[in-house]
Amino acid sequence: MTIDRSSIPPRPVRRVVIAGGGTAGWMAAAAISKVLGQRLDITLIESDEIGTVGVGEATIPTLLNFHSLLEINEQEFMAATQATFKLGISFENWRAVGADYIHSFGMTGVDHWTAGFQHFWHKGRERELAGAYGDYCLELKAAQLNRFAHLPKNGMNYAYHLDASRYARFLRKFAEGYGVRRVEAKIDAVRRDPASGDITALQLDSVSSIEADLFIDCTGFRALLIGQAMGQPYQDWSHWLFADSAIAVQTAATRPAVPYTRSIAHGAGWQWQIPLQERVGNGIVFASTYVDDAAAEATLMANIGGAVLTTPRVIRFKPGQRARTWAGNCVALGLASGFLEPIESTSIHLIQRGIVRLMQMFPTDGIFQTDIDEYNRQTAAEIEHIRDFIILHYHVTERRDTPFWRACASLDLPPSLRQRIDLFADSGRVFRAPNELFAENSWIQVMLGQGIHPRQHHPSADLMGDEELRAFLDNIRGGVERTVAQLPGHQDYVERYCGAPAPPASR
Repeated sequence: MTIDRSSIPPRPVRRVVIAGGGTAGWMAAAAISKVLGQRLDITLIESDEIGTVGVGEATIPTLLNFHSLLEINEQEFMAATQATFKLGISFENWRAVGADYIHSFGMTGVDHWTAGFQHFWHKGRERELAGAYGDYCLELKAAQLNRFAHLPKNGMNYAYHLDASRYARFLRKFAEGYGVRRVEAKIDAVRRDPASGDITALQLDSVSSIEADLFIDCTGFRALLIGQAMGQPYQDWSHWLFADSAIAVQTAATRPAVPYTRSIAHGAGWQWQIPLQERVGNGIVFASTYVDDAAAEATLMANIGGAVLTTPRVIRFKPGQRARTWAGNCVALGLASGFLEPIESTSIHLIQRGIVRLMQMFPTDGIFQTDIDEYNRQTAAEIEHIRDFIILHYHVTERRDTPFWRACASLDLPPSLRQRIDLFADSGRVFRAPNELFAENSWIQVMLGQGIHPRQHHPSADLMGDEELRAFLDNIRGGVERTVAQLPGHQDYVERYCGAPAPPASR
Protein backbone atom coordinates (compact mmCIF):
# COMPACT_ATOMS: atom_id res chain seq x y z
CA MET A 1 0.00 0.00 0.00
CA THR A 2 1.25 3.50 -0.89
CA ILE A 3 0.63 6.23 1.68
CA ASP A 4 -0.15 9.77 0.52
CA ARG A 5 2.47 11.81 2.40
CA SER A 6 1.01 15.19 1.50
CA SER A 7 -0.91 15.29 4.79
CA ILE A 8 2.02 14.05 6.91
CA PRO A 9 4.07 16.86 8.52
CA PRO A 10 7.72 16.47 7.47
CA ARG A 11 10.02 15.38 10.27
CA PRO A 12 13.74 16.09 10.12
CA VAL A 13 16.00 13.06 9.72
CA ARG A 14 18.56 12.93 12.49
CA ARG A 15 18.70 9.21 13.30
CA VAL A 16 19.51 6.58 10.66
CA VAL A 17 19.39 2.84 11.24
CA ILE A 18 20.95 0.43 8.74
CA ALA A 19 19.45 -3.04 9.08
CA GLY A 20 22.04 -5.59 8.04
CA GLY A 21 25.75 -5.48 7.36
CA GLY A 22 27.63 -7.16 4.55
CA THR A 23 28.76 -5.19 1.53
CA ALA A 24 25.54 -3.19 1.18
CA GLY A 25 25.23 -2.24 4.83
CA TRP A 26 28.81 -1.18 5.34
CA MET A 27 29.02 0.66 2.01
CA ALA A 28 25.98 2.68 3.10
CA ALA A 29 27.42 3.26 6.57
CA ALA A 30 30.76 4.38 5.15
CA ALA A 31 29.28 6.85 2.67
CA ILE A 32 26.64 8.37 4.94
CA SER A 33 29.02 8.73 7.89
CA LYS A 34 31.78 10.25 5.75
CA VAL A 35 29.47 12.92 4.32
CA LEU A 36 26.86 13.50 7.02
CA GLY A 37 28.28 11.82 10.10
CA GLN A 38 28.55 15.08 12.01
CA ARG A 39 24.82 15.71 11.62
CA LEU A 40 23.44 12.21 12.07
CA ASP A 41 23.26 9.43 14.63
CA ILE A 42 24.00 6.31 12.54
CA THR A 43 23.51 2.78 13.84
CA LEU A 44 24.09 -0.47 11.95
CA ILE A 45 22.46 -3.65 13.20
CA GLU A 46 23.86 -7.03 12.20
CA SER A 47 24.22 -10.48 13.65
CA ASP A 48 27.27 -12.68 13.30
CA GLU A 49 24.87 -15.64 13.32
CA ILE A 50 23.28 -14.55 10.03
CA GLY A 51 25.54 -15.15 7.07
CA THR A 52 25.83 -12.94 4.01
CA VAL A 53 25.84 -14.08 0.41
CA GLY A 54 29.31 -12.55 0.08
CA VAL A 55 30.31 -13.93 -3.34
CA GLY A 56 30.21 -10.65 -5.26
CA GLU A 57 33.94 -10.42 -5.80
CA ALA A 58 34.11 -8.79 -9.24
CA THR A 59 33.44 -5.08 -9.71
CA ILE A 60 33.27 -2.49 -12.48
CA PRO A 61 35.14 0.84 -12.81
CA THR A 62 32.44 2.90 -11.09
CA LEU A 63 33.74 1.61 -7.74
CA LEU A 64 36.79 3.83 -8.23
CA ASN A 65 34.47 6.84 -8.19
CA PHE A 66 32.90 5.66 -4.93
CA HIS A 67 36.31 5.24 -3.32
CA SER A 68 37.36 8.65 -4.58
CA LEU A 69 34.34 10.24 -2.93
CA LEU A 70 35.24 8.53 0.34
CA GLU A 71 38.96 9.33 -0.10
CA ILE A 72 39.94 5.69 0.32
CA ASN A 73 43.60 4.86 -0.30
CA GLU A 74 43.71 2.34 -3.12
CA GLN A 75 46.81 0.48 -2.00
CA GLU A 76 45.49 0.05 1.54
CA PHE A 77 42.11 -1.11 0.25
CA MET A 78 43.62 -3.60 -2.19
CA ALA A 79 46.02 -5.08 0.36
CA ALA A 80 43.21 -5.42 2.92
CA THR A 81 40.85 -7.16 0.49
CA GLN A 82 43.36 -9.37 -1.38
CA ALA A 83 42.35 -7.44 -4.49
CA THR A 84 43.66 -7.70 -8.03
CA PHE A 85 42.95 -5.53 -11.06
CA LYS A 86 40.21 -6.23 -13.59
CA LEU A 87 40.16 -4.97 -17.18
CA GLY A 88 37.05 -6.79 -18.37
CA ILE A 89 35.26 -10.12 -18.64
CA SER A 90 36.20 -13.03 -20.89
CA PHE A 91 33.04 -14.67 -22.27
CA GLU A 92 33.80 -18.24 -23.29
CA ASN A 93 31.38 -20.60 -25.08
CA TRP A 94 28.64 -17.96 -25.14
CA ARG A 95 28.23 -17.33 -28.86
CA ALA A 96 29.15 -20.90 -29.64
CA VAL A 97 31.06 -23.71 -27.94
CA GLY A 98 34.74 -22.94 -28.42
CA ALA A 99 34.21 -19.26 -29.26
CA ASP A 100 35.21 -16.47 -26.89
CA TYR A 101 35.51 -12.69 -26.68
CA ILE A 102 36.30 -10.05 -24.06
CA HIS A 103 33.97 -7.30 -22.92
CA SER A 104 36.55 -4.77 -21.78
CA PHE A 105 36.28 -1.55 -19.82
CA GLY A 106 38.08 0.55 -22.39
CA MET A 107 37.18 2.62 -25.40
CA THR A 108 37.74 1.05 -28.80
CA GLY A 109 39.25 3.18 -31.54
CA VAL A 110 38.36 6.81 -32.14
CA ASP A 111 34.83 8.02 -32.86
CA HIS A 112 33.81 10.62 -35.42
CA TRP A 113 31.12 13.10 -34.42
CA THR A 114 28.76 11.57 -36.97
CA ALA A 115 29.49 7.93 -36.28
CA GLY A 116 31.19 5.60 -33.84
CA PHE A 117 34.47 3.84 -34.55
CA GLN A 118 32.60 0.60 -35.30
CA HIS A 119 31.47 2.06 -38.62
CA PHE A 120 35.05 2.73 -39.77
CA TRP A 121 36.12 -0.69 -38.50
CA HIS A 122 33.21 -2.29 -40.41
CA LYS A 123 34.34 -0.54 -43.58
CA GLY A 124 37.88 -1.73 -42.93
CA ARG A 125 36.74 -5.33 -42.52
CA GLU A 126 34.87 -5.15 -45.81
CA ARG A 127 38.06 -3.97 -47.55
CA GLU A 128 40.28 -6.42 -45.60
CA LEU A 129 42.12 -3.52 -43.99
CA ALA A 130 41.15 -4.09 -40.35
CA GLY A 131 42.03 -6.62 -37.68
CA ALA A 132 39.75 -7.88 -34.93
CA TYR A 133 37.63 -5.21 -33.23
CA GLY A 134 39.50 -5.75 -29.96
CA ASP A 135 42.84 -4.91 -31.57
CA TYR A 136 41.93 -1.24 -31.21
CA CYS A 137 41.23 -1.31 -27.45
CA LEU A 138 44.09 -0.89 -24.97
CA GLU A 139 42.34 -2.54 -22.03
CA LEU A 140 41.29 -5.56 -24.07
CA LYS A 141 44.75 -6.22 -25.48
CA ALA A 142 46.33 -5.74 -22.05
CA ALA A 143 43.88 -8.28 -20.62
CA GLN A 144 44.70 -10.81 -23.33
CA LEU A 145 48.42 -10.47 -22.56
CA ASN A 146 47.96 -10.41 -18.76
CA ARG A 147 49.52 -6.98 -18.36
CA PHE A 148 48.61 -3.99 -16.23
CA ALA A 149 49.87 -0.66 -14.88
CA HIS A 150 48.44 2.68 -13.87
CA LEU A 151 48.89 5.11 -16.73
CA PRO A 152 49.08 8.93 -16.73
CA LYS A 153 45.82 10.85 -16.97
CA ASN A 154 43.80 7.77 -15.98
CA GLY A 155 44.76 6.19 -19.27
CA MET A 156 43.71 2.70 -18.21
CA ASN A 157 40.10 1.95 -17.25
CA TYR A 158 39.95 -0.78 -14.63
CA ALA A 159 38.08 -2.24 -11.71
CA TYR A 160 38.89 -4.83 -9.03
CA HIS A 161 38.52 -8.42 -8.02
CA LEU A 162 38.15 -8.40 -4.24
CA ASP A 163 37.22 -10.50 -1.23
CA ALA A 164 33.69 -9.33 -0.36
CA SER A 165 33.90 -10.36 3.31
CA ARG A 166 37.21 -8.55 3.75
CA TYR A 167 35.73 -5.53 1.97
CA ALA A 168 32.87 -5.37 4.46
CA ARG A 169 35.36 -5.51 7.34
CA PHE A 170 37.48 -2.79 5.72
CA LEU A 171 34.44 -0.52 5.34
CA ARG A 172 33.29 -1.29 8.88
CA LYS A 173 36.57 0.02 10.29
CA PHE A 174 36.26 3.07 8.03
CA ALA A 175 32.66 3.80 9.07
CA GLU A 176 33.28 3.29 12.77
CA GLY A 177 36.03 5.85 12.44
CA TYR A 178 33.34 8.35 11.45
CA GLY A 179 31.11 7.50 14.37
CA VAL A 180 28.91 4.66 13.14
CA ARG A 181 27.70 2.48 16.02
CA ARG A 182 27.38 -1.25 15.41
CA VAL A 183 24.83 -3.28 17.36
CA GLU A 184 25.18 -7.04 17.43
CA ALA A 185 21.60 -8.31 17.35
CA LYS A 186 18.88 -10.01 15.36
CA ILE A 187 15.76 -8.13 14.31
CA ASP A 188 12.71 -9.74 15.90
CA ALA A 189 10.02 -7.35 14.67
CA VAL A 190 9.46 -4.12 12.76
CA ARG A 191 7.20 -1.50 14.37
CA ARG A 192 5.19 0.84 12.16
CA ASP A 193 3.13 3.95 12.76
CA PRO A 194 -0.51 3.01 12.05
CA ALA A 195 -1.31 6.44 10.62
CA SER A 196 1.63 7.11 8.31
CA GLY A 197 2.78 3.55 7.70
CA ASP A 198 6.36 4.61 8.46
CA ILE A 199 8.70 2.40 10.45
CA THR A 200 9.17 3.72 13.97
CA ALA A 201 11.53 1.17 15.51
CA LEU A 202 13.16 -2.23 15.16
CA GLN A 203 12.58 -4.71 17.97
CA LEU A 204 15.82 -6.56 18.68
CA ASP A 205 16.69 -9.72 20.54
CA SER A 206 19.51 -8.03 22.50
CA VAL A 207 17.91 -4.73 23.56
CA SER A 208 14.35 -3.50 23.71
CA SER A 209 14.28 -1.58 20.42
CA ILE A 210 16.05 1.04 18.31
CA GLU A 211 14.14 4.00 16.93
CA ALA A 212 15.09 6.10 13.92
CA ASP A 213 13.79 8.61 11.39
CA LEU A 214 15.15 6.76 8.33
CA PHE A 215 15.71 3.02 7.93
CA ILE A 216 17.93 1.40 5.30
CA ASP A 217 17.13 -2.22 4.51
CA CYS A 218 20.28 -4.26 3.85
CA THR A 219 18.85 -7.57 5.08
CA GLY A 220 19.51 -9.39 1.83
CA PHE A 221 17.00 -11.64 0.14
CA ARG A 222 14.87 -11.69 3.31
CA ALA A 223 14.00 -8.00 2.78
CA LEU A 224 12.70 -7.76 6.35
CA LEU A 225 11.83 -4.08 6.12
CA ILE A 226 10.97 -3.23 2.50
CA GLY A 227 9.30 -6.53 1.71
CA GLN A 228 7.92 -8.10 4.86
CA ALA A 229 7.11 -4.93 6.83
CA MET A 230 6.42 -2.36 4.11
CA GLY A 231 4.78 -4.90 1.79
CA GLN A 232 6.50 -3.79 -1.40
CA PRO A 233 5.90 -6.47 -4.07
CA TYR A 234 8.65 -8.07 -6.08
CA GLN A 235 8.71 -7.83 -9.86
CA ASP A 236 9.73 -11.28 -11.09
CA TRP A 237 11.85 -11.29 -14.26
CA SER A 238 12.41 -15.04 -14.42
CA HIS A 239 10.47 -15.22 -17.70
CA TRP A 240 13.43 -13.38 -19.25
CA LEU A 241 16.26 -14.65 -17.05
CA PHE A 242 15.96 -18.38 -16.37
CA ALA A 243 18.88 -18.78 -13.94
CA ASP A 244 17.64 -19.00 -10.35
CA SER A 245 20.48 -20.74 -8.49
CA ALA A 246 24.20 -20.52 -7.88
CA ILE A 247 26.85 -22.64 -6.20
CA ALA A 248 29.97 -20.92 -4.88
CA VAL A 249 33.32 -22.35 -3.78
CA GLN A 250 36.79 -20.96 -3.15
CA THR A 251 40.03 -22.58 -4.28
CA ALA A 252 43.70 -21.89 -3.74
CA ALA A 253 45.47 -19.99 -6.50
CA THR A 254 47.69 -22.17 -8.67
CA ARG A 255 48.82 -19.68 -11.29
CA PRO A 256 49.40 -15.92 -11.68
CA ALA A 257 46.22 -13.87 -11.42
CA VAL A 258 44.85 -12.68 -14.75
CA PRO A 259 43.38 -9.14 -15.02
CA TYR A 260 39.92 -10.27 -16.08
CA THR A 261 36.98 -12.32 -14.88
CA ARG A 262 36.26 -15.56 -16.72
CA SER A 263 32.63 -16.31 -17.59
CA ILE A 264 32.37 -19.80 -19.06
CA ALA A 265 29.01 -20.88 -20.47
CA HIS A 266 27.79 -24.43 -19.81
CA GLY A 267 24.72 -26.41 -20.77
CA ALA A 268 22.26 -24.65 -18.45
CA GLY A 269 24.12 -21.59 -17.22
CA TRP A 270 27.65 -20.36 -16.75
CA GLN A 271 30.67 -20.54 -14.45
CA TRP A 272 32.72 -17.71 -13.00
CA GLN A 273 36.41 -17.62 -12.09
CA ILE A 274 37.64 -14.57 -10.19
CA PRO A 275 41.37 -14.44 -9.32
CA LEU A 276 42.39 -12.77 -6.06
CA GLN A 277 45.92 -12.50 -4.70
CA GLU A 278 45.97 -15.82 -2.86
CA ARG A 279 42.81 -17.65 -3.94
CA VAL A 280 40.22 -17.90 -6.68
CA GLY A 281 36.49 -17.29 -6.33
CA ASN A 282 34.52 -19.87 -8.30
CA GLY A 283 30.87 -20.46 -8.88
CA ILE A 284 28.22 -21.64 -11.27
CA VAL A 285 24.97 -19.85 -12.08
CA PHE A 286 22.28 -22.15 -13.43
CA ALA A 287 18.59 -22.67 -14.11
CA SER A 288 17.21 -25.34 -11.79
CA THR A 289 14.47 -26.13 -14.32
CA TYR A 290 17.12 -27.50 -16.67
CA VAL A 291 19.73 -28.97 -14.30
CA ASP A 292 19.63 -30.13 -10.69
CA ASP A 293 21.99 -29.08 -7.91
CA ALA A 294 24.07 -32.25 -8.02
CA ALA A 295 24.72 -32.02 -11.75
CA ALA A 296 25.50 -28.30 -11.55
CA GLU A 297 27.95 -28.90 -8.71
CA ALA A 298 29.59 -31.71 -10.62
CA THR A 299 30.09 -29.41 -13.61
CA LEU A 300 31.58 -26.72 -11.39
CA MET A 301 33.95 -29.03 -9.53
CA ALA A 302 35.14 -30.62 -12.77
CA ASN A 303 36.19 -27.22 -14.10
CA ILE A 304 38.21 -25.71 -11.27
CA GLY A 305 41.84 -25.99 -10.22
CA GLY A 306 43.66 -25.78 -6.93
CA ALA A 307 42.83 -27.07 -3.48
CA VAL A 308 39.21 -26.54 -2.45
CA LEU A 309 39.11 -24.14 0.51
CA THR A 310 35.39 -23.98 1.28
CA THR A 311 32.39 -26.26 1.12
CA PRO A 312 30.30 -25.60 -2.00
CA ARG A 313 27.06 -23.87 -1.04
CA VAL A 314 23.87 -23.39 -2.98
CA ILE A 315 22.28 -19.95 -3.26
CA ARG A 316 18.71 -19.49 -4.48
CA PHE A 317 17.54 -16.25 -6.03
CA LYS A 318 14.80 -14.76 -8.12
CA PRO A 319 15.84 -12.21 -10.74
CA GLY A 320 13.85 -9.01 -10.44
CA GLN A 321 13.30 -5.78 -8.58
CA ARG A 322 11.06 -4.37 -5.87
CA ALA A 323 8.19 -2.32 -7.25
CA ARG A 324 9.52 0.49 -5.05
CA THR A 325 12.92 0.51 -3.41
CA TRP A 326 12.05 3.58 -1.32
CA ALA A 327 8.74 3.35 0.54
CA GLY A 328 7.80 5.65 3.39
CA ASN A 329 10.91 6.10 5.51
CA CYS A 330 12.55 2.88 4.32
CA VAL A 331 15.14 2.60 1.54
CA ALA A 332 16.30 -0.82 0.34
CA LEU A 333 19.82 -1.47 -0.93
CA GLY A 334 21.50 -4.55 -2.31
CA LEU A 335 19.67 -7.86 -2.41
CA ALA A 336 16.75 -6.46 -0.43
CA SER A 337 15.97 -4.17 -3.37
CA GLY A 338 16.33 -6.76 -6.12
CA PHE A 339 18.83 -9.01 -7.81
CA LEU A 340 20.39 -9.48 -11.22
CA GLU A 341 22.82 -12.34 -11.65
CA PRO A 342 26.52 -11.42 -11.56
CA ILE A 343 27.26 -11.96 -15.25
CA GLU A 344 28.36 -8.32 -15.70
CA SER A 345 29.45 -7.68 -12.08
CA THR A 346 26.75 -5.08 -11.44
CA SER A 347 25.66 -6.00 -7.89
CA ILE A 348 28.09 -3.74 -6.02
CA HIS A 349 27.52 -1.01 -8.60
CA LEU A 350 23.78 -1.03 -7.93
CA ILE A 351 24.44 -0.75 -4.19
CA GLN A 352 26.73 2.19 -4.87
CA ARG A 353 24.22 3.90 -7.16
CA GLY A 354 21.47 3.48 -4.59
CA ILE A 355 23.68 5.09 -1.94
CA VAL A 356 24.74 7.98 -4.18
CA ARG A 357 21.14 8.57 -5.23
CA LEU A 358 20.05 8.61 -1.58
CA MET A 359 22.81 11.07 -0.71
CA GLN A 360 21.71 13.35 -3.55
CA MET A 361 18.13 13.27 -2.26
CA PHE A 362 18.87 12.90 1.44
CA PRO A 363 15.75 13.97 3.40
CA THR A 364 17.52 16.11 5.99
CA ASP A 365 14.48 18.31 6.62
CA GLY A 366 11.85 15.65 6.08
CA ILE A 367 10.73 12.98 3.64
CA PHE A 368 8.74 14.23 0.66
CA GLN A 369 6.83 12.05 -1.78
CA THR A 370 8.42 13.88 -4.71
CA ASP A 371 11.87 12.66 -3.64
CA ILE A 372 10.58 9.13 -3.15
CA ASP A 373 8.96 9.08 -6.59
CA GLU A 374 12.06 10.42 -8.35
CA TYR A 375 14.34 7.99 -6.51
CA ASN A 376 12.17 5.07 -7.54
CA ARG A 377 11.89 6.28 -11.14
CA GLN A 378 15.65 6.55 -11.53
CA THR A 379 16.26 3.21 -9.82
CA ALA A 380 13.77 1.38 -12.04
CA ALA A 381 15.17 2.87 -15.25
CA GLU A 382 18.75 2.01 -14.33
CA ILE A 383 18.15 -1.61 -13.43
CA GLU A 384 15.94 -2.16 -16.49
CA HIS A 385 18.80 -1.05 -18.74
CA ILE A 386 21.12 -3.51 -16.98
CA ARG A 387 18.46 -6.24 -17.19
CA ASP A 388 18.29 -5.79 -20.96
CA PHE A 389 22.07 -5.96 -21.27
CA ILE A 390 22.14 -9.26 -19.37
CA ILE A 391 19.31 -10.77 -21.42
CA LEU A 392 21.32 -9.89 -24.55
CA HIS A 393 24.04 -12.38 -23.58
CA TYR A 394 21.60 -15.27 -23.36
CA HIS A 395 19.35 -14.52 -26.31
CA VAL A 396 21.76 -13.48 -29.04
CA THR A 397 23.71 -16.69 -29.49
CA GLU A 398 24.25 -19.42 -32.01
CA ARG A 399 23.93 -22.11 -29.33
CA ARG A 400 21.05 -24.54 -29.73
CA ASP A 401 22.80 -27.57 -28.21
CA THR A 402 20.70 -27.88 -25.03
CA PRO A 403 17.08 -27.20 -24.06
CA PHE A 404 18.27 -24.26 -21.96
CA TRP A 405 19.94 -22.49 -24.88
CA ARG A 406 17.04 -23.22 -27.20
CA ALA A 407 14.69 -21.64 -24.67
CA CYS A 408 16.93 -18.58 -24.41
CA ALA A 409 16.93 -18.19 -28.19
CA SER A 410 13.12 -18.20 -28.29
CA LEU A 411 12.63 -15.51 -25.65
CA ASP A 412 9.99 -12.83 -26.15
CA LEU A 413 12.29 -9.87 -25.55
CA PRO A 414 11.47 -6.62 -23.76
CA PRO A 415 10.66 -4.04 -26.49
CA SER A 416 13.51 -1.83 -25.27
CA LEU A 417 16.06 -4.59 -25.96
CA ARG A 418 14.50 -5.68 -29.24
CA GLN A 419 14.84 -2.12 -30.56
CA ARG A 420 18.55 -1.95 -29.64
CA ILE A 421 19.34 -5.27 -31.29
CA ASP A 422 17.46 -4.47 -34.48
CA LEU A 423 19.02 -1.01 -34.74
CA PHE A 424 22.55 -2.38 -34.45
CA ALA A 425 21.88 -5.28 -36.82
CA ASP A 426 20.46 -2.96 -39.46
CA SER A 427 22.83 -0.01 -39.24
CA GLY A 428 25.60 -0.59 -36.68
CA ARG A 429 24.21 2.27 -34.60
CA VAL A 430 24.13 2.33 -30.79
CA PHE A 431 22.83 5.17 -28.65
CA ARG A 432 23.29 5.37 -24.90
CA ALA A 433 20.20 6.10 -22.82
CA PRO A 434 20.46 8.96 -20.28
CA ASN A 435 22.21 7.86 -17.06
CA GLU A 436 22.66 4.34 -18.42
CA LEU A 437 25.50 2.29 -16.92
CA PHE A 438 26.76 0.57 -20.06
CA ALA A 439 28.11 2.90 -22.72
CA GLU A 440 28.00 2.37 -26.47
CA ASN A 441 31.26 0.43 -26.58
CA SER A 442 29.97 -2.15 -24.10
CA TRP A 443 26.91 -2.85 -26.22
CA ILE A 444 29.04 -3.01 -29.36
CA GLN A 445 31.59 -5.43 -27.87
CA VAL A 446 28.90 -7.79 -26.60
CA MET A 447 26.71 -7.66 -29.71
CA LEU A 448 29.69 -8.31 -31.97
CA GLY A 449 30.99 -10.96 -29.59
CA GLN A 450 27.63 -12.72 -29.51
CA GLY A 451 27.51 -12.81 -33.29
CA ILE A 452 25.56 -9.78 -34.56
CA HIS A 453 27.19 -8.32 -37.67
CA PRO A 454 25.69 -5.03 -38.90
CA ARG A 455 24.35 -5.00 -42.43
CA GLN A 456 25.80 -1.59 -43.22
CA HIS A 457 27.89 1.25 -41.87
CA HIS A 458 27.59 5.03 -41.74
CA PRO A 459 28.45 6.83 -44.99
CA SER A 460 31.10 8.89 -43.18
CA ALA A 461 33.34 5.82 -43.35
CA ASP A 462 33.01 5.76 -47.15
CA LEU A 463 34.60 9.20 -47.40
CA MET A 464 37.98 7.61 -46.61
CA GLY A 465 39.94 5.98 -49.37
CA ASP A 466 41.73 2.70 -48.75
CA GLU A 467 45.10 4.25 -47.91
CA GLU A 468 43.62 6.84 -45.57
CA LEU A 469 41.46 4.24 -43.83
CA ARG A 470 44.39 1.83 -43.54
CA ALA A 471 46.57 4.53 -41.99
CA PHE A 472 43.77 5.56 -39.60
CA LEU A 473 43.25 2.00 -38.37
CA ASP A 474 46.94 1.08 -38.26
CA ASN A 475 47.78 4.19 -36.23
CA ILE A 476 45.27 3.24 -33.55
CA ARG A 477 46.29 -0.41 -33.47
CA GLY A 478 49.98 0.49 -33.41
CA GLY A 479 49.47 2.85 -30.49
CA VAL A 480 47.70 0.13 -28.54
CA GLU A 481 50.44 -2.40 -29.27
CA ARG A 482 53.24 -0.02 -28.26
CA THR A 483 51.57 0.85 -24.97
CA VAL A 484 50.77 -2.75 -24.08
CA ALA A 485 54.34 -3.82 -24.83
CA GLN A 486 55.58 -1.44 -22.13
CA LEU A 487 53.23 -2.70 -19.43
CA PRO A 488 54.51 -5.09 -16.74
CA GLY A 489 52.86 -8.40 -16.01
CA HIS A 490 49.70 -8.06 -13.95
CA GLN A 491 50.80 -10.42 -11.16
CA ASP A 492 54.16 -8.66 -10.76
CA TYR A 493 52.49 -5.26 -10.65
CA VAL A 494 49.99 -6.37 -8.01
CA GLU A 495 52.72 -7.80 -5.79
CA ARG A 496 54.74 -4.58 -5.95
CA TYR A 497 51.82 -2.19 -5.66
CA CYS A 498 49.46 -3.75 -3.15
CA GLY A 499 50.62 -7.20 -2.15
CA ALA A 500 48.87 -8.35 1.00
CA PRO A 501 51.21 -8.41 4.02
CA ALA A 502 52.59 -11.82 4.84
CA PRO A 503 51.27 -13.44 8.02
CA PRO A 504 53.57 -13.14 11.05
CA ALA A 505 56.07 -15.94 11.45
CA SER A 506 55.21 -18.46 14.16
CA ARG A 507 57.57 -18.85 17.10
